[in-house]
Amino acid sequence: MTQLPELSLSRQEIRRMIRQRRRALTPEQQRRFGQQAVARMLSFPPVVMAHTVAVFLSFDGELDTQPLIEQLWRAGKRVYLPVLHPFSPGNLLFLHYHSQSALVTNRLKIQEPRLDVRDVLPLPKLDVLVTPLVAFDEDGQRLGMGGGFYDRTLQNWQQHKILPVGYAHDCQLVEKLPVEEWDIPLPAVVTPSKVWEW
Repeated sequence: MTQLPELSLSRQEIRRMIRQRRRALTPEQQRRFGQQAVARMLSFPPVVMAHTVAVFLSFDGELDTQPLIEQLWRAGKRVYLPVLHPFSPGNLLFLHYHSQSALVTNRLKIQEPRLDVRDVLPLPKLDVLVTPLVAFDEDGQRLGMGGGFYDRTLQNWQQHKILPVGYAHDCQLVEKLPVEEWDIPLPAVVTPSKVWEW
């Protein structure tokens, strides 16, 4: 866990520090940690019970989600990926993702499925939303990349009966994050070594 000097680091500085730490992991560490996290995620009861699971495509040293996606398919789950909403800036849609899905690079340089309205799943129909993050703390607070996409998506997660689950390396845990009023804490985070629940 990273102890931050009395919350004196800004959110941007925390992002920079944790992203550097994540990118410093060796390919072997990434592979091993990815396998451990997949095993924890697939034995987490809400995921075991889920029919529909939204995941994200990893980049920038994030835990590799490809093995997770493949294991979810093997377990008979329907997998969905986030897509930048074309008409509602700052919001996400979730599209069905399968092995033949065509991927395109969005304006944030992140891969996403090609938009096809037939593949869109309304948010309340998702069971589990695997959520990316840059850092998280011991209270379940999440720090993302700064675009607010997931904070907006998660605003009414209890009402929609979706379970958001963070997916992160252990090195992304910090003691306490500075919190803004729009930040949405997570009820669970899965790391290679532990399932955190709040």
